[in-house]
Amino acid sequence: MKGARGRRAVIMIPIGLLAILVGSVAPAFSREEKKAEAFSPYVDSTGKISLPTGFREQWAYLGTWVVPDPKDPATGVHDVFTQPDSVIAYKKDGRFPDGAVLVKEIRNVQADQMTTGKAHYAQKMVHWFVMIKDSKGRFPDNPNWGDGWGWALFKPDDPSKNASTSYQSDCLPCHVPAKSDDWIYVRGYPTLR
Repeated sequence: MKGARGRRAVIMIPIGLLAILVGSVAPAFSREEKKAEAFSPYVDSTGKISLPTGFREQWAYLGTWVVPDPKDPATGVHDVFTQPDSVIAYKKDGRFPDGAVLVKEIRNVQADQMTTGKAHYAQKMVHWFVMIKDSKGRFPDNPNWGDGWGWALFKPDDPSKNASTSYQSDCLPCHVPAKSDDWIYVRGYPTLR
């Protein structure tokens, strides 16, 4: 008995020391950084939005828009994705939950004559649009946040940088027809029905 208690004490001391050491070298986060992380892992404490990775393989596919006219500035195949939990929440009450992320991936259109007829399909990456639902207006001083969303545009030459400087000029004009649906073209997303 004495020997077993003594061994247990010896084992517990190193575990306690390990906890103290890990706690002392763990990075210290400010309250703002913790709040931003809890809101969305794709937003920092200043409201800077980052492009999610792995969304095509891990997130829910909402739908596709095709703009085949090469003269139209929005030409391309527009595939849209969100987190699976956001789909469940939307189906429940018809709204995207706070922190929901929508990623629109736009690729140029290639057309070829196939045995089934002329086919159009996605080819080279053009850019990504990202929207993050923000019902609380967390970043009033950031020009890429407003009207209930965070807005971002990423280009393939530098996907780490939000190319949008102001959502009101760079993003919102395309979304005006969807204003009554919280700025989202939900009619093109069969997954939400």
